[in-house]
Amino acid sequence: MSVQVENLEKSMAKLTIEVSAEEFQTAMNKAYQKMKGRISIPGFRKGKAPRAMVEKMYGPGIFYEDAANAVIPDSYEAAAKESGLEIVAQPEIDVVQIEKGKPFIYTATVAVKPEVALGDYKGIEVEKKDIEVTDEDINAEIDKVREKNSRMITIDDRATEDGDTVLIDFDGFVDGERFEGGKAEDYELVLGSHSFIDNFEEQLIGKNIDDEVEVNVTFPDQYQAEELQGKPALFKVKIKEIKVKELPELDDDFAQDVSECDTLEEYKEETKKKLCESKEEAAKSEKEAAVIDQIIENATMEIPEQMVAAQVRQMTQEFAQRLQSQGLSLEQYMQFTGMSAHSFTEELTPQALKRIQSRLVLEAIVKAEDISVSDEDIDGEIEEMAKMYQMEADKLKESIGEEERKRISMDLAVQKAVELVVEAAVEK
Repeated sequence: MSVQVENLEKSMAKLTIEVSAEEFQTAMNKAYQKMKGRISIPGFRKGKAPRAMVEKMYGPGIFYEDAANAVIPDSYEAAAKESGLEIVAQPEIDVVQIEKGKPFIYTATVAVKPEVALGDYKGIEVEKKDIEVTDEDINAEIDKVREKNSRMITIDDRATEDGDTVLIDFDGFVDGERFEGGKAEDYELVLGSHSFIDNFEEQLIGKNIDDEVEVNVTFPDQYQAEELQGKPALFKVKIKEIKVKELPELDDDFAQDVSECDTLEEYKEETKKKLCESKEEAAKSEKEAAVIDQIIENATMEIPEQMVAAQVRQMTQEFAQRLQSQGLSLEQYMQFTGMSAHSFTEELTPQALKRIQSRLVLEAIVKAEDISVSDEDIDGEIEEMAKMYQMEADKLKESIGEEERKRISMDLAVQKAVELVVEAAVEK
């Protein structure tokens, strides 16, 4: 195998990879062995026809795709390593030459880690954040706790109001026909939560138990199910139950139930202390973000689209995993929010770009400042990871390879870079 590297614009490169004729012929023979049991040739029992006879009848191209798929992964991995490039996204493969008896040649167009030209990154000016905690802040926080400790009471003496939770059956129709996913029974819906499309929830306000309501809505133009995009729909809805939240009384008993405090006044003081700590942490995070945003603005770099797309895919997987832990699929989330795969990707793209830019400038600062991380730092981080995963630190250390240690080392160095630039920032 041989590889030639051509550097392209916008942090892209093209690898031209040549696999020897002998190696490709071996892959062709393996493809023949794999497929021969499914090939019928007159005069031969199934699976017994020689490869030459099969190629004569069907052409040598019958084995090209399987052979190419067999040699590309290993040859690309070897070529990527030999190139010395820091590749940051999956390659785009194009076949250049595929012919019996000749070398197999293909190109892999790849995105590489962009070069960063840093501007000013010390002495960045940021706005000083106010961390005062007011009585309104304390009351709002306590109201949240009351909400969490509320209970649902079923009522039957009035019509539905905004904020009520209703138990409903619904059946949806478009052009007079039921559509997939448009029917449910015993569905709990909070009126005013805007979890359903259009003005669905508003049309259920002022209704009573056992009322059967015809709800007319229009699906968004960017709805995830293409066949429903922009179409009017009719939902037949039955109100089965109306529930309201009953909040606990704001007294000493409440304080004792939700905290270690004996009185409501003590609980308010504890809440104030926690809010101060929370606001200080939020201000710190905001300061970090503002400093890094300015460093990004001062820097110059070209981010390849493929790198952003790869980051979007990773963030989508992370989001889907979080939803799954809550018992919800990504498809259900998009259906409930009225988002399409395209609009979901569009929403994530700026966040993905910012995440890439932040990492790149911080890694550039690590290099510029010659920030180092000791083995003790890495071992300490692994010990923290072991606590989080409830594992023995020594066993976790044994399972972590050299590449993973390098990643941990860079993560720690990046955090040191964050501390450096934030400490050097000027609040005004």
